[in-house]
Amino acid sequence: MDPTDENFWQPLRELQEAMDAELVALYRDRDLAVRPRLTKPVIKLAHGGPMTIRALADALGVTHSAASQTVSVLRADGLVETSAGPDARTRIVTLTEEGRALVPLLEAEWRATERALAELDAEVPYSLIAAVADLRAALARRPFRDRVETHLPEALRG
Repeated sequence: MDPTDENFWQPLRELQEAMDAELVALYRDRDLAVRPRLTKPVIKLAHGGPMTIRALADALGVTHSAASQTVSVLRADGLVETSAGPDARTRIVTLTEEGRALVPLLEAEWRATERALAELDAEVPYSLIAAVADLRAALARRPFRDRVETHLPEALRG
């Protein structure tokens, strides 16, 4: 049996993908060609001003490589431009006029999304926020690595 047929996180990923698809539809209905994953970087650039890819990565909480890939997509979409930084390895990322024009709607959508998520979270009998906090507390008591190592001998036997 292929062990990847069992995937604990798949339902959560599918839920997030379905909700992102709804945001894509919301953007499409407003003739916007932006993707949900680009909302946060555009907003961060609007508030932080031109910044290096490293600074953007730090602001987003992602790796430099992930931020660089995001900047490539944003540049291809015409939402940012890059220019040489103070040294040969540094690039400065700046919103274009088109990118700046999107900011008010993207900020409103972000706020509306957060409110809708809070409403959804309150609607179910088990809060996702509370569940995540409980999982973090459980992992503080016993780290995930220890838990995996406990099951590894059994898993190696098949």
